[in-house]
Order: sequence, then C-alpha cells, then structure tokens
Amino acid sequence: MPFIDLFAWSAPPERQAQLGATAPSTMARTRIVAAICVGWAAAVLAPGAARSQPDVLPLDKEFIIATKEAPPFVMRRPDGTLYGISIDLWRRVADRLHLRYHFSLQPTVEALVTGTAEGSFDAAIAALTVTASRAKVVDFTQPFYSTGLGVAVPIGESRWRSVSRALFSFGFLQAVLALLAIAVTVGSAIWLLERRKTEHFGGGAKGLGTGVWWSAIAMTQAGAAQNAPATLPGRIVAVGWMITSVIAIAVFTAGITSTLTRRELQGAVHSVNDLRSVRVGAPSSSATVDYLDHQRISYRGFAQPYDGLKAMEAGAVDAFVYDRPLLTWLVLQDFSGALRVLDITFDRQNYAIALPKGSPLRQAIDAPLLEETESEWWQQTLFQYLGRSRQN
Repeated sequence: MPFIDLFAWSAPPERQAQLGATAPSTMARTRIVAAICVGWAAAVLAPGAARSQPDVLPLDKEFIIATKEAPPFVMRRPDGTLYGISIDLWRRVADRLHLRYHFSLQPTVEALVTGTAEGSFDAAIAALTVTASRAKVVDFTQPFYSTGLGVAVPIGESRWRSVSRALFSFGFLQAVLALLAIAVTVGSAIWLLERRKTEHFGGGAKGLGTGVWWSAIAMTQAGAAQNAPATLPGRIVAVGWMITSVIAIAVFTAGITSTLTRRELQGAVHSVNDLRSVRVGAPSSSATVDYLDHQRISYRGFAQPYDGLKAMEAGAVDAFVYDRPLLTWLVLQDFSGALRVLDITFDRQNYAIALPKGSPLRQAIDAPLLEETESEWWQQTLFQYLGRSRQN
C-alpha cells in the first residue's frame, strides 16, 4: 500500500476519491492501528523503562572478591578457608543475590583498592575504611560497620618512668616558667620600690638580683624575713606575693601529684593530645597514618600491627594506634597480659565494600546489605566475634 494510503482511508469518501486511495478492509484497518500502537509504545515507553531498570547481574559469571586478613573481620583457618565478620556478611548477601564467587586473598589494603580500581576484582571486602582518596578511584557500598581509632598502651609503667615523663613534659615546663616569670616580676617591683630607701636593694643589677632572690625565697616560704622590704609600699607588695605564692605552690604541687597518680593508674596516654609527648607506633599504609599526619603526630611505622604491638611490649614504643576493633582483637588474643586498649575512640571511621567505578553490583548489594546489618543475625555476629552486641 502506498504511504499516502495509510492516511487517505480515514478521510471522507469524496476525499479518498480525489486522492485515488483505495479504502482498506476492516481487517487491514485493525492491523494498521495495532502496528501504529506497537510502534508508539516502543518509541515512547521503552526508553523510559530501560532507564529505570537497573543493570542485570550476569548470573553465569563467577565474581572475584578480594580480601585481606584483618582479624576479626577476615581470618583464615588452618585448612585455608576464610571466616570472620566481613566474610560471614558477604556470604549472606551473596546468597540473597544467588551470586557465584570465589575469594582472592591479598597481602595489603593497597592491593585491594588498586586491584578493584583496575577491574581485576569485582569487589573487595575486609576491614576497609572509606576515605576520600579511595572514593576517588573506587565506589563504596553502604557502610556496614562504624568504628574509630583506638590506642593500646602497656599495662604497667614503672614509677620512676612516670616521674621522669611528668617532670620533663611540656606542661611541667610551662608551669615552672610561669612561676619564675611571676617571681622575677615581683622581685623587680620590690627593687623599684626599695632601691632608694633600703640598702640591700640599692644599686643597679646587684639590687635587682637581690629583689628577685628575695621573691624566690618568699615564694618557697624559706626565710622571707631576711633582707625583707622596709618601706610600706614594698611590704604591701611582699605580703600580697607571699599569700599568692602559697596558693600558686599548692596548685602546682596538686597538679604534679594528680599527673603522677593518673599516669600510674592509666599510663602515659589517656587522651589523643598525649600522643604528641610519647613514642607512637602505627601500621604503615593504613588510614591510621593519614590521621596521625593530619594531626602532626610523629609515629613509627610498622609493616604489620602485630609487629608494632611486639615492639611496644619490648618498650620500643609507648602507644600503638590502629582501628579499635582490630586492635582490641589482637591485644586480647596475644598480648592480654602486657597490653591494654584505652577506653577512648577518635577519628570515626566506616567500613564498606569497595567496587569498581560504575559496577552494577553497587545497586544490587546496597539493599540486602542494609537488611542484613539491621537484623538480629548481625548483632549476634558482632557479639560472637567482638564480645558485644553494639558497635563502637
């Protein structure tokens, strides 16, 4: 049928005659209408539907899942099989999606991220922290565990070592310099008031030195009556200084005592700021060192966390910083008699599954991952491995 006939048959009969069109039969008309409707649906509806449908996962593919030993999230039995918090979670999610996969054990976190970014792995799961630098090269799923950095310290510290650390700390030096500055100021004031009327304060540098010396003696309450000021203004300043010095020395003594007691009970480190005054260890090529660099905290890097904890046990470092759940596990397993993890958590972090950029696995994994981590099974798993049902 000529192209014009498709439209001419619907015109009035006289118009059809002018166009020379032959009116199609009822069956032909029905076929034409059906063809037009199908074509319209394919042109209009299908593109929108295609855009709204997620990419279909290839069910015949065996996915390569990279991982790295990081107890208690990834561990290996003597027969080579893997288990742990992250491994158990991945198996639950993969079973929901009916995925075929096998694990590829890697030596470092860098190998996980690099291999996933290059497409060598379909996913990477371990104790993998989400960071801005990693998010530039890989995609991350919804976080499945929230934690932070922890600090391990020796259980006991000798009394003399505690005293030496307190005496040579920056805070102690600040307090001593502040007291000396006040003593010099008061001594100078006494000299200015007494130099023309009291013989032992007379003269230039010698009289000034006498004033400062008397101020220091008065501060320590060790014989302020000798060579005391003789004028009324001088004695008023002297009385005020002696009263003030009693309070200052009491506060100073109490601070030193409190610091020594706290160090004896809690060790040299009990807050993040204390890391700046001790020898710190951390695993090299980890998110931990990024935080320490950002905070301008000096540290000694170790290839493995176990090596750093052994060094601290031997006295080579004073504190070791690492992901709190991993650190807690290592200390409980191998160093429970010598080391302990402080009850502080800082630099909050999230663990997630890494995927190549644009991977269809991301959209497929997110929903079942959230459902699993909100389930009772997840709380029981955390309690099984970490000894508690809630995350840090």
